[in-house]
Amino acid sequence: MVGNSKPQLFTPFALRDLTIPNRVLLSPMGQHSADEGVPSDWHLMHLGQYAVSGVGCVITEAAAVSPSARISQGCLGIWGPEHAKGFARIRDFFDRYGSAKFGIQLNHCGRKGSVMKRWERSKPVSVEDGGWVVEGASTIGYPGRVAPVPFTPDRLKDLAADFANAARQAHDGGLDLIEIHAAHGYLLHSFLSPLSNNRGDRYGGSLENRMRFPLEVFEATRAAWPVGKPIGVRVSTTDWAAGGWTEEETLVLCAELKKRGCDYICASSGGTTPDQQIPVEPHYQIPFAERIRREVGIATAAVGLITEPQDAENIIAERKADFVALGRALLWDPRWVWHAAKALGAKTTFPHQYDDVFR
Repeated sequence: MVGNSKPQLFTPFALRDLTIPNRVLLSPMGQHSADEGVPSDWHLMHLGQYAVSGVGCVITEAAAVSPSARISQGCLGIWGPEHAKGFARIRDFFDRYGSAKFGIQLNHCGRKGSVMKRWERSKPVSVEDGGWVVEGASTIGYPGRVAPVPFTPDRLKDLAADFANAARQAHDGGLDLIEIHAAHGYLLHSFLSPLSNNRGDRYGGSLENRMRFPLEVFEATRAAWPVGKPIGVRVSTTDWAAGGWTEEETLVLCAELKKRGCDYICASSGGTTPDQQIPVEPHYQIPFAERIRREVGIATAAVGLITEPQDAENIIAERKADFVALGRALLWDPRWVWHAAKALGAKTTFPHQYDDVFR
């Protein structure tokens, strides 16, 4: 650990005009509880609890940029004014009671779409049963699911426009930050990986071609989003599978994203194939965030099995990453940031309604 009188986990960090009060991000976690994509009371409760408990930036679960971009019928969406109004309701709660910044993750799930909710075992849902036609980077289906219909070049233009529209709706809904989902085997990642992209046109084959559409999506989203508001990208740094997307290719992608105005990278991994061989253990993905930060010169968020306050502090203090993105740890303990502040000797924010806890 690098010695410092003030815990680095509790120092602010600026991305463009947005200053995040500390280095803890709520990692996007699917709730499958939306109503035609519109945030429900569940989301007000789920996201609101983190707004009042010291998290630096609360990032929603993946929000689909169109109805057919969803994983399940319960997925969040951000394709129309009704969705913006739903997020504005949550934004009002943040402003009234919380201290956190409010981010949204934008996604198209591609070949992993039209399935039941996670707790219903993600079984495929046919069009006849209320599902939708699954579209993807190519004809290669995710094992156990239907083969996707490949996006034509014209449809890809429409899809990039969907991301841009989602950015405008997110701005109308009061969101502070966008994170584009290009990981975990969803659409943008499936363009990147040779294991899911066998296209023969300018969007397949070489690394330059496989990166082309994700970069077009980023450019369209950045152009539609206010210049003072940041955009990050979540990437799968490696597929953990032979013949798949690699860490070295990720470095090239991140450098190209940085050129186009990307503000941070959340470094995750896997999700393209069930044949992946992941050495899961605490902090196993931190070296990815550290390497991207060092070699590309861009802010990074470390994610994956970070649970202890001192470990989170060390990640920031030793400059392995600029943020820690916590998922399961915050699900288990929504007051994790308060407990971390006590353990590290730092100050944190809390609502006056809870004054008695801090006396």
